[in-house]
Amino acid sequence: MFRDKIFKLKGRIQHYAWGGYEYIPTWLGIDNSEHKPYAEYWMGAHPSAPSVVCTPNGELSLNQLVQDHHEEFIGSHVHRAFGELPYLFKILDVKDMLSIQVHPTKEAAKAGFEAEEAAGVKLDSSFRNYKDRNHKPEVMVALSEFWLLHGFQTPDKLQQVLKNVPEFQPLINIFGEGDFKALSEHCMYMEQQDVNAMLTPLIQRTIEQKQKGDLTKAEPGWWVAKLYGEKPVEEWGNVDRGVFSIYFFNIVHTNAGEAVFQGAGVPHAYLEGQNVELMANSDNVLRGGLTPKHVDVPELLKHTVFEGIVPNVMKGEKKENGEIIYPCPVADFGISKIALEQNETHRSTAGSLEIIVVIEGEMDIQGTSKSLHVAKGETVAILTNESYTISTPAGVTAYKAFVP
Repeated sequence: MFRDKIFKLKGRIQHYAWGGYEYIPTWLGIDNSEHKPYAEYWMGAHPSAPSVVCTPNGELSLNQLVQDHHEEFIGSHVHRAFGELPYLFKILDVKDMLSIQVHPTKEAAKAGFEAEEAAGVKLDSSFRNYKDRNHKPEVMVALSEFWLLHGFQTPDKLQQVLKNVPEFQPLINIFGEGDFKALSEHCMYMEQQDVNAMLTPLIQRTIEQKQKGDLTKAEPGWWVAKLYGEKPVEEWGNVDRGVFSIYFFNIVHTNAGEAVFQGAGVPHAYLEGQNVELMANSDNVLRGGLTPKHVDVPELLKHTVFEGIVPNVMKGEKKENGEIIYPCPVADFGISKIALEQNETHRSTAGSLEIIVVIEGEMDIQGTSKSLHVAKGETVAILTNESYTISTPAGVTAYKAFVP
């Protein structure tokens, strides 16, 4: 039985190659003289990289605490529904664009995981698609100007792209009035020499346009030129067919505090910037390009939603107590922003394990028997049913993850 109900939490850093060098180290207040990429900071109980809880008995794994003391940490209702802490909370710094990807539904993830288990594909194999039986819906809230690809453009917009890009004109009849599946299958199964022949002149042209300053980040050519502009054409090798997706998908621009939810089957990729990301506690990613990792085209296409969408950029719903909620249509997680000016307060009672991360400023959090001072770069875990009050000496911006 834990007397304290509020604890400092230490997350786990992921040094993926696409990460930036400054944002996360500066935010955490740590040295990066080794010039390592700091891509993600994980806060949660994912078994591959669980956070540690700073308790009077020392630093303990959150994953282990959730397993051993689930009644206190996540609550019996969450444990009955999920059997674990159902979310994973992250801070991301995207320097180079991430892979084109799709996440499966819960039913598809369960079937895919069990099929790979039966086939004897090792869990740590680079050819494995399904690492667990869970779905992976996710929401991101921008911490800076943030750019991403999200879903196919609507039929009229995509038809215009195919007409305006000379290399894509042979694809007009394949797409027709809006056959996203036929277009995607054609491009993803095209012979590599045909991909190279179609895309190489397009890429060369975009590089020239970007060098002249004729492109903006709202245009696909800018990102294609960023991808290929650093090296001469003889070093390109085979052109990545993910380039098609940069033209076919919506390019979404978000400002700090704006959010985008990504459900199962919606193809997407992060392009550039910093964000807070919250997702179901899963590592199931089906990739379709722009990555050195395993790409499984048939599996990707099997789970892609082939329809044009207008992206929903959420500004959040302001509640009392300085809290802004971003509604997400899933049971696994909820996210809110806590923005307080000097001497403002926020009162709440944790309905599940809550994780609050401070992005800017500092705050004091007073629970029923314990208070903590939490500053920029620090994280706090609040156990289920604990009532608490947040106050700030000079202003604070924080994000909270919870189970709704």
